[in-house]
Amino acid sequence: MTSPPSPSRGRQITGAGKNTAYPSQQLFVLALCRICEPIAFMSIFPYIYYMIASFHITSNTSQIAIYAGLVTSAFAFAEFSTGVIWGKLSDKIGRKPVLIGGLAGTCLSMLVFGFARNLPVALLGRALGGLLNGNIGVLQTTLAELVTVKEHQPRIYSIMPFVWCLGSILGPALGGGLAQPCINYPTLFPRGSIFDKFPFLLPNLVCAIILVFGVAIGILFLEETHEDLKYRRDPGLEMGRWILRGLRRHPVDAPVNDKSGNPSADEARPLLEDELPPGYRTADGSPRMPSSRATSRAKVEKSPSLKGAPSVFTKQVIIKIIGYGLLAYHTISFDQLMPVFLSEDVSNKPTSLPFKFVGGFALPTKVIGIIMSVQGVYSMIAQVLLFPFIVRKFGSLATFRFVVISWPLLYFIVPYTVLLPERLQIAGIFFCLIWRITAQVLAFPSIAILLANSVPSLNTLGLINGTAASIASLARAIGPATAGLTHTWGLDLGYAGFAWWGAGIICIIGGIESLWVEDNPGRMDAVDAEDEEAALHEPYISPSAIDAAIVAVTAENGSHGPCHDEPE
Repeated sequence: MTSPPSPSRGRQITGAGKNTAYPSQQLFVLALCRICEPIAFMSIFPYIYYMIASFHITSNTSQIAIYAGLVTSAFAFAEFSTGVIWGKLSDKIGRKPVLIGGLAGTCLSMLVFGFARNLPVALLGRALGGLLNGNIGVLQTTLAELVTVKEHQPRIYSIMPFVWCLGSILGPALGGGLAQPCINYPTLFPRGSIFDKFPFLLPNLVCAIILVFGVAIGILFLEETHEDLKYRRDPGLEMGRWILRGLRRHPVDAPVNDKSGNPSADEARPLLEDELPPGYRTADGSPRMPSSRATSRAKVEKSPSLKGAPSVFTKQVIIKIIGYGLLAYHTISFDQLMPVFLSEDVSNKPTSLPFKFVGGFALPTKVIGIIMSVQGVYSMIAQVLLFPFIVRKFGSLATFRFVVISWPLLYFIVPYTVLLPERLQIAGIFFCLIWRITAQVLAFPSIAILLANSVPSLNTLGLINGTAASIASLARAIGPATAGLTHTWGLDLGYAGFAWWGAGIICIIGGIESLWVEDNPGRMDAVDAEDEEAALHEPYISPSAIDAAIVAVTAENGSHGPCHDEPE
């Protein structure tokens, strides 16, 4: 008699044949790969102004921000142009190759950007990063495939935004600390070295090394999640297991014998494996086991060629993708406007309430940096603690709808904080930032869950998430430019809130659009046996019926003796 599996390593399998274990190991590996990207992406912002100035494009310093915006938008436009392609490719070749290729592409783009000595090369470097990296949509697809229990969704979908927040804190610190090393660290980096010729190479070189680390982690330990491709041989994963076997006292593939000398149920389980391959499960081929039924259902669900299969872009999928794009547009507009608003000079011009007034807070960069850091720390805490709690209590749809309907009020309030008494201004700023971060923390993962649950076919999950990522990238490319132009126009007319209220109008549209969003039954929702039989066009053989048949045959054989061949 075999011993039961160890709780720490065993699988939790429901009666429906579904793995309910929390995929902590794979999430950790995915997080290690993911954190490399925000570190690299956000590292350029502290020095981009000085980098553009070093190109000597213009003598007018007020125009530097325009070129810096072009560099930022180059990445988003390029990502928009290839997001769908990467999503479709991940449906064909798997999620893992695309994710690893995206990290490698980002590594190449950072090196090109670090060696840039003029604006065209800098634009090329950023555009390469967008063209070669489709990981936003593919990552959402991977997460959706890792989740096998609906109750795990809030917790799992909060992890990657947390990782991004952590990377967005580390990235600027790395970029600001390592840029222009010959000026900041003259004893370590003397004049005349390569870092004097390319003053912004060092932070990009360090980011490239971090990305290489992410590629190595992905190759060795990241598992494929595509349903049709997850059981193919993976030499990189085999190498990773071999490395870990060498670091462990007991080989992970060696069988563990119980007291009777028989291999235990926990033997030879592949490291970081969420399911054993077909043919190794004792339930395979049994007509009465639910796993066989689940497999058949998955084939029906995944095959887009079946007669009557649902369209890829259903009404709900389109509505949620549009909602995702609207969210991306007005949130990036907020990110563009807030630092400018905090930096603008205090105005002495007379105000004409309720709408006509101008001016900012004239805060120094050090104070703005502290405010942004506090914002990042709160965002991480909210992702881990607040989002899972709220979504478990109220559900993804109710959370999303409440946030996007109430969000426009924030855009109306923000410009009026400049009219507060001076002693209350910082408190007003933090109030608005906390509101904004809380709304963003709740809205983005909620719409991602709703979109994943509305996908009609698992084979199109990458395509749909790639399309959503492309639409979001386009919105993030258009948003900063539009916000900057409307803000300049508003200041010329004497309305500091013009751009804020414009973003608020887009937010109102998103709130109205959320009324048509539905929480579709996801692939993890239970299916009745009768409905499953109708879908599969085959009867479900109950265990009791099989047991009764076995008893009847046994009794018959016992009464008539051993069976003999019939005479010819």
